[in-house]
Amino acid sequence: MVRKVVADVRQWWATTLPQSPEATAALRRRWDALPASMRVPQQALGRLTVGCEGTHSVFPRCNLTCSPCYHSSDANKVRTDGAHTLLQVAKQMAYAIAERGPRAHAQLIGGEVSLLDPDDHAEVLLAMRAHGREPMSFSHGDFTSDYLERLAVGPDGKPRFKRLSFAIHIDSLMRGRSSHPRPRSEGELHAVRHEVVSRFRALREQHGVRSFLAHNMTVTPTNLQEVSEVARVVATAGYGLVSFQPAALVGDKRRWSPDMRGIDPDDIWRRIEKGVGSPLPYGDVVVGHPACNRSAFGWMVGERWVPVVAPGDARDVRARDTCYAALSGVRVGDTPWHVLAVRLSRVAIRRPQVLPQAVGWSARAIRRSGGVGAVIRHRPRPLTVVMHMFMDADLAGRAWEHLTSGASPTTDPELATAVERLEACAYSMPHPELGRMVPACVQHAALDPVVNAELRRQLPLIPVYSDVTEPSDA
Repeated sequence: MVRKVVADVRQWWATTLPQSPEATAALRRRWDALPASMRVPQQALGRLTVGCEGTHSVFPRCNLTCSPCYHSSDANKVRTDGAHTLLQVAKQMAYAIAERGPRAHAQLIGGEVSLLDPDDHAEVLLAMRAHGREPMSFSHGDFTSDYLERLAVGPDGKPRFKRLSFAIHIDSLMRGRSSHPRPRSEGELHAVRHEVVSRFRALREQHGVRSFLAHNMTVTPTNLQEVSEVARVVATAGYGLVSFQPAALVGDKRRWSPDMRGIDPDDIWRRIEKGVGSPLPYGDVVVGHPACNRSAFGWMVGERWVPVVAPGDARDVRARDTCYAALSGVRVGDTPWHVLAVRLSRVAIRRPQVLPQAVGWSARAIRRSGGVGAVIRHRPRPLTVVMHMFMDADLAGRAWEHLTSGASPTTDPELATAVERLEACAYSMPHPELGRMVPACVQHAALDPVVNAELRRQLPLIPVYSDVTEPSDA
């Protein structure tokens, strides 16, 4: 009996350890691999996060057509196959553990994820969780409530997950959506944006499965004028993250043209701010390279957006630095509240400065949210606003070749910046066969065309029979 109690206490103590040695080591490797210019006080990569991971070569086919499309021309000639997806994802996540540590956010991305059978989709998500990943499925959202329910709930009627995460890409550059095959404006799609949120809310009401939803939109000169309106709608619709992506010349060349480029990122950001109705400071918390990502972290109080770090507030900056130091490697995510409470208590005991910093920041956060009354009345909802800026295929390919060839530092400023961006990439794909994590820009620009051509032979849409048995003469 005593031995069992001792063993249980030791297990509990290990479970509530704030930082695992493996997570701490992975963060240190990520920090050390950053270019010196990116190791700045506001950098979260290598401190709070190792970055996001994404799957590749698993289900490249999509049933919508987009201009631009980041997938290669062979993508839609590959059969979506659950067994292939599960096998490849398991291999990739196993490598990600070795390279990026025991915990990370990972995106189940390829073509259209809902072309997977819902049972296969669920098995893949469970496999990702078994590998310590917090998975997010990428989709255009044009699937039925029945599909979502079959994904979330098993044949026994019990939920397979406590929470599902989806990134939903909706914009007027997409063709073939069942309700809006050829939308002429972003405004036509606002009902779709709300309907997606309603579908997941119904899932929680009926089965208790919570959700985190991100909204993605590609921006070209065609829909630039509507960015503010989209930002206004999605900020209050129920999404936890909204992302705007200036188009890059990547993927199927039949689906893009040079005139899709040339938009000033600052112009897009100003339009997002106008739609949200607030300045969106992004310099005090940086994830990766600022030429790739702008991230404004905050929350909505009613229809007001409030920043995590108030611009120009030195006290908030000190609180940020304390957070970086104290919470580096601490697993939060899906941790049960009672375990998380003990972990955070152990952090506070180890670092006494955490508690007064947390109390001071909380008081300031409540004040800028409108006071205690506004917080109680509106129940603040986290909302992160992001702009992801991918590189054109030609530039990404040249930078990758330079980076992997071991060549001397280049004097070409554009190429030098591109190499630096790849080194500081916050979104990469695990390649066990290459023994490295590959930035997403490189994956789409250089690797997808080769891999998808091979997958077209391995997983043809129409089975090809090479062995034909001749009829017997007997």
